[in-house]
Amino acid sequence: MTFSNGQANDQSMPPWKEKPAHDPVDHPAHYTSHPSGIECIEVTRHMTFNRGNAIKYIWRAGQKDLAKAVEDLEKAIWYLNDEINRITG
Repeated sequence: MTFSNGQANDQSMPPWKEKPAHDPVDHPAHYTSHPSGIECIEVTRHMTFNRGNAIKYIWRAGQKDLAKAVEDLEKAIWYLNDEINRITG
């Protein structure tokens, strides 16, 4: 794998810590900037739609636009409330 700085993996970094090169479609910067080195979708694809979206908005709150961090968190709350309504009927 090639790192975003163009250098090849010299095996000193575990593969799960490698960050893919910036790709505005498959790996935009706000998808790959978490310090864990994983993308949000790797976790959320194992959840219900509402829970996954809530986690997504929390995970990436403010990363695309810092001024919208609170809006992102409010979206997460919306999805959590919708999930609670789904469960409780």
